Amino acid sequence: MTVRELHTRNFDKVLIANRGEIAMRILRACHELGLSTVAVFSDADRNAPHVRFANEAYNIGPPAAKDSYLVIDKIIDIAHRSGAQAIHPGYGFLSERAEFARACYDADLIFIGPPADAIDVMGDKLTARATVQAAGVPLVPGTLPGLAEEKLQAAAAKMGYPVLVKASAGGGGKGMRPVYKPENLLDAIASAKREAMAAFGNDTVYLEKMITEGRHIEIQLLADAHGTVLYLGERECSLQRRHQKLIEEAPSFVVDADLRRQIGEVAVAAAKAVDYVNAGTIEFLMDKDKNFYFLEMNTRLQVEHPVTELVTGIDIVQEQLRIARGRRLRISQEDVRIQGWAIECRINAEDPYNNYMPATGKITTSQLPTGPGVRVDTGVFPGYEITPYYDPMISKLICYGETRAEAVLRMRRALEEYRITGVKTNIPFHQHMMDSHRFMSGQFDIKFVEERFSMSARGAPHGMEAAILATLAAHQQSQRASQIMSPGTRDTSNWKWYTRWQRLRL
Repeated sequence: MTVRELHTRNFDKVLIANRGEIAMRILRACHELGLSTVAVFSDADRNAPHVRFANEAYNIGPPAAKDSYLVIDKIIDIAHRSGAQAIHPGYGFLSERAEFARACYDADLIFIGPPADAIDVMGDKLTARATVQAAGVPLVPGTLPGLAEEKLQAAAAKMGYPVLVKASAGGGGKGMRPVYKPENLLDAIASAKREAMAAFGNDTVYLEKMITEGRHIEIQLLADAHGTVLYLGERECSLQRRHQKLIEEAPSFVVDADLRRQIGEVAVAAAKAVDYVNAGTIEFLMDKDKNFYFLEMNTRLQVEHPVTELVTGIDIVQEQLRIARGRRLRISQEDVRIQGWAIECRINAEDPYNNYMPATGKITTSQLPTGPGVRVDTGVFPGYEITPYYDPMISKLICYGETRAEAVLRMRRALEEYRITGVKTNIPFHQHMMDSHRFMSGQFDIKFVEERFSMSARGAPHGMEAAILATLAAHQQSQRASQIMSPGTRDTSNWKWYTRWQRLRL
């Protein structure tokens, strides 16, 4: 069966093979399109909102994901019993498992995602690198996998330190070690191999040149089964800790119209190299000179997709469903416009004052922020139990403004309104970040949180600094009240002025 045939069948009932806020997000998109929904839930999620909001819900087993949400046969069986013709995997769990996509196809079910072959290629870092390189996509300098230690030493000396030791089957920062001096290389290789074997059952590693002062820029793609691939602008995802994203925004402070076009066209070429269909994201590492290099492709919906939705006006989840039903994309690349600015904060159950240790417990109260330009995607409620079985994310708080300054101010206000009791959350971290001088002026990279940000020094811009930020937001808003911005047309002169003022006062 061809890729097109796999993605051109109609359906009217969707099983959502996920939980939490993403299950709620997909449920709402389905209901708005008139599609019936089927939820699955573990014993720990029996009272979760996605169970109540779905048209049907089925228990899938014990709390541990390996016994419930990760059991392919159970999900396929429930799809058949419920009469669902399609399955949306959300993100995490089975979303990037090629064997799950193939199991759906073998069971005559539509997998709302890319072809299994595309997941296979892009899921292996080295195969992905070779595939996109053949399509003209720039790569960070690196070695082949599985080289002997003496060859890795020679390659590192030729590339120049610092370098990264990376597991070829890695992900989420596992099997990755930075090396700043030659004498530390062999120990880093041994450590990375041990971790990779424990995590992935494969201890193959390779070397990659470490880009200092790098920024994490990703491009959102939509591809239909008729050959059209669109890029929906970029997202700035540089604020990370332990290789996990914390705050995302769209567009990026450092990307202009010409650079957006260049990186977008490269991302489209990468997707076409694997006959990609549905939503996906190409992630790049950008150096201080704005050279960009392919990192990986996420063959699924991203956690941070809402910021792109807010600045483009495109409902990415609904487009996923339409594409899976064989529909053509309704817009062209020329129709994609970036208007305004959006910022997303991941609200997690963790203690930012205790090395961000995950927190568990029962949420006793939850007061969500509201108002213009504020969106909260969540799957919890007062009385909900945060357990150790799943990811600690409680919600995603997304704020939109006509300018970046306005979006920052709105996020600051929304974080102040957000009240959760019963468990510790990282809301104080986000408040401190919104108050950070370097965040406000866009001066950060992927190492900023771990190396140059401290929860012990708030540095809040109350008083004069807050007044200046508010003045800039009001000024930019008045200038652009009726303007629909094409990519790259925004004027950053006010932010540059603020940055110069900040430097003078330090």
